[in-house]
Amino acid sequence: MISFTVNDMTCGHCASAITKAVKAVDKDARVEIDIAAHRVHVQPTEADADELAEAIKEAGYTPVPAEAVSPEVAKPSGCCCR
Repeated sequence: MISFTVNDMTCGHCASAITKAVKAVDKDARVEIDIAAHRVHVQPTEADADELAEAIKEAGYTPVPAEAVSPEVAKPSGCCCR
């Protein structure tokens, strides 16, 4: 399981966009989203962590490997849909 913290993922639209981006590079990946915690968990079948992170970035978000997140970074920035 590869996990990212995505602080600019704040709503269902964001979660959907990220899921679609991940599925575009690994169609059989299992994607779990926790909007409240700003976490994306992916069980890939083909893509590696760098490919998944790049796909999320290309969708307009800023993924950070979960183990690299510090408390200062883990603050949400508000909803993208405002």
